[in-house]
Amino acid sequence: MREPLTLDSRLSAIERMIPPCRSVADIGADHGMLGAHLLLTGRCQRVQLLDVSEASLRKAGRLIRRLGLWDRASFGVGDGAQALVETPDCAVIAGMGGLTIAGIVERGREALGECLLVMQPNVAIAALRLKLSQMGYCLVDEDIVRAGGRWYVVMAAGRGEARYNDMELLAGPVLLRKGHPNLAGYARFRARVAREALEGARQGGGAAAYELMKQVACWEEILRGCDGE
Repeated sequence: MREPLTLDSRLSAIERMIPPCRSVADIGADHGMLGAHLLLTGRCQRVQLLDVSEASLRKAGRLIRRLGLWDRASFGVGDGAQALVETPDCAVIAGMGGLTIAGIVERGREALGECLLVMQPNVAIAALRLKLSQMGYCLVDEDIVRAGGRWYVVMAAGRGEARYNDMELLAGPVLLRKGHPNLAGYARFRARVAREALEGARQGGGAAAYELMKQVACWEEILRGCDGE
């Protein structure tokens, strides 16, 4: 067996949430490194690499062919899960905005079936948690990592009912329950960003300022809890 590829902290966190299974779909596969790594390590038997960009898929295809994995991979150009050729056991949707991910899930619910969703939203993370719960998904795992000087939140969700309060939507129900070791550092960063945005929003007032005030209060409460542990 070939040596596995070296993944950065972000992709490694995504990989850890993928259970050993028959088939994984990487929606928005880009360079194809995650899918290739899953095949090389035996985490799955087959991968479906999907992307809206044909150029990205050609790049992924060159990597898959070079590693001798061509017979265990399929490729599809299209809009998210609608490009699937079969229902996977696990679908990865990473490196996009939270609302973009939610849209992919909503439009592709039939194609995704009962598969586990592993997601890494870049922005609108609270909105994604809310949308998932409204679509009948329950968060089963969450992680926070740093890569390239940035914070990344990774989450896994399966079919099930869930309701989250404002703090859980903002910071993550599993992360709060776990008392994740990176939660304090992430909360400090998010609180600082929210305070800076609040300074600008106060000039205009209205709903935006009120929402940011709520976010600052939530992050500060989380920090008090982390400091008291």
